[in-house]
Amino acid sequence: MVAVSGTTGEGWSSRSAFILAAIGAAVGLGNIWRFPTLAGESGGGAFVIFYIGCVFLLGLPLVLSEIFIGRVGQTDAVGSIRRVAAQSQASPAWSFFGGVGAIAAFLILSFYSVVAGWVLYYVGVMGGDLLQAIGDGEPFRGALAGESKEMVQGRMGDLFASPGLLLAMHLVFMGATLFIVARGVHAGIEKAATVLMPMFFVLLLGITIYGAIVGDMGETIAFLFTPDWSKLTPTVMNSALGQALFSLSLGVAGLITYGSYIKEGSGLGPTSAMIAIADTSVALIAGLMIFPIVFAVGLDPAAGPTLVFQSLPFAFQSMPAGALIGFLFFLLILVAAITSSISLLEVPTAYGIGEKGWSRGKSAAIFGGGAFVIGIACLLGYNVWSDVRPLSFWPLFADADILDTIDGFTGKIMLPLGALLTSIFVGWKADRNLIRTTTGLSPWAFGLWRFLIAWLCPIAVTIILVTGLFPSLLGS
Repeated sequence: MVAVSGTTGEGWSSRSAFILAAIGAAVGLGNIWRFPTLAGESGGGAFVIFYIGCVFLLGLPLVLSEIFIGRVGQTDAVGSIRRVAAQSQASPAWSFFGGVGAIAAFLILSFYSVVAGWVLYYVGVMGGDLLQAIGDGEPFRGALAGESKEMVQGRMGDLFASPGLLLAMHLVFMGATLFIVARGVHAGIEKAATVLMPMFFVLLLGITIYGAIVGDMGETIAFLFTPDWSKLTPTVMNSALGQALFSLSLGVAGLITYGSYIKEGSGLGPTSAMIAIADTSVALIAGLMIFPIVFAVGLDPAAGPTLVFQSLPFAFQSMPAGALIGFLFFLLILVAAITSSISLLEVPTAYGIGEKGWSRGKSAAIFGGGAFVIGIACLLGYNVWSDVRPLSFWPLFADADILDTIDGFTGKIMLPLGALLTSIFVGWKADRNLIRTTTGLSPWAFGLWRFLIAWLCPIAVTIILVTGLFPSLLGS
């Protein structure tokens, strides 16, 4: 499935390469960190079941829509939307939401790299501990032997208090992302995906099996899949809706960009379903990987964002082979983070190539460097600039530090806005014959997809957007 040459002149070497890269784009910190966090905070089963429904009723139609736009357009997100609009006799102004997606991807990358730097730090900590264990002749001992709970959990605070260390981790991670993207679609992104994604799945399944053996899988299954519908509050439903968009990387034009590297003539329905199923499966398996360990050592599943970075390192201390598993666990998260960061940088990089005529190296350097600089401000928000509140005049962000402000602005406004405009454009403006021909959907599948993208998606995404801006509307 070699791509027709678009503005970038690049493409995937095969269908499997595209699927791996697209899954890599979707699978990231949202699956391994954010999903277990939200599931734990939201009471488990009811959230999980509602989330799965959101993925297939809302996420899948949007995945197919973004890939359709890219494959027809064969260039960056803005240019691809413009071409679909031209073939559908719609206004070229619709390309606006491609720009929204590119800006959102750029901003998300800036703080995503900082958070991924935390992961890189823990890979180093756990890796050093494992080497120490091997040196002591105890390769299968628990992690961080001899450290108290306060010492283990205090490592994150120590990291936040060290701007130099945060900067070094941010620099290394962003540098790796920039290097891969600058090498191009085939030599960089595709090669990274074909190496890293199999490695990711091996690690994911291996650690999950470990958790099933030494942890409490029975309580985990009951927690994740036995719904207590009284916990399905408006707030929980809104979190599940938002997580479905976030997890699949919708609204940032990533799948539009990746879809532009596919040649015309291949059916997109099964491919889109594979991406959605794989992404959701990873999130569920991540829950089955983390919670047995959490329950086995008596930790709180509702520990929130600190669950991965503070609670689990302590859990690995008391578990067999905890030093080894702790290192592999954070390596797993790092692999997921890098495949997602690649897609985040590729979106604005493709824009620079397609709309500005820049070389790939120049475009990647400009946007990667810009995101790196913004990321510096984010990491300084944990120490030197800890009292800075960029949008303090806006009640919604009045108490948010720099990183949380960018995270909140992109997640609450830009991603839902991009997804909303995508659903309206494809559902109401794009030529139906063009969609049928490009996607290869059967008549019944097309009818179902058309209903979901034209009616259900706009309504649901509008709810996410409005309640994100006005959380008081959710009540309890």
